[in-house]
Amino acid sequence: MSARDDLIRLVRRSESGFDATPDPRWAALTVDEDLARKAAVLMLFGALDDVPAASGKPLAPADLDVLLLERAHTLGSHPGQVAFPGGSIDAGESPVEAALREAEEETGLDAGGVEVLGTLQQLGLAHSNFLVTPVLGWWHSPSPVRVVDYAESAQVFRVPVRDLLDPDHRVMATVHRAGRTFDSPGFTVNGVLVWGFTGIVLSGLFDQLGWSVPWDRTRLHRLAV
Repeated sequence: MSARDDLIRLVRRSESGFDATPDPRWAALTVDEDLARKAAVLMLFGALDDVPAASGKPLAPADLDVLLLERAHTLGSHPGQVAFPGGSIDAGESPVEAALREAEEETGLDAGGVEVLGTLQQLGLAHSNFLVTPVLGWWHSPSPVRVVDYAESAQVFRVPVRDLLDPDHRVMATVHRAGRTFDSPGFTVNGVLVWGFTGIVLSGLFDQLGWSVPWDRTRLHRLAV
């Protein structure tokens, strides 16, 4: 069974209403659907490019990467955080159309090389009051990617899934703000920390796919406010 087959099977399970979310943080990503703004993100996986994984561990799938970006540090919302390409759904757009349009605008990818496998359950981004539809894609014909607008993104990069799965690269990110503590699964890769909404979604996705390996959830990475 290939990684692409695993992803397709997950989409079919999601479309059938099958709930297999072992991480309660995934289920907690909810907002008021009547009040929230609609958005979509592109979770784009593809065959590993010519930059090898940093991890030498024999973790499966070993030949896969995913497209991410680091938001500009000057943004008013989620500055400097790592995210999937995506954004608001415009009037008349479907989540798939919005995710592909935003990915083109943010990373310069050629959407013609993306095979859309389907959508997953909507997830809430409470801090920004967004209801987000993850669009799962397979990059059958990868194209060059780059930062299109430095006012929006600091970097665009493909990260090997093996590096994300490596237990040595996994942490529990924690931040204390306004008298409350928020924590999420995190990944230390490519010189950045992947945490928050993106960390929760990736961690939950890997759990559902059966790709995750045990990691030390007591290893904390404290973020400065």
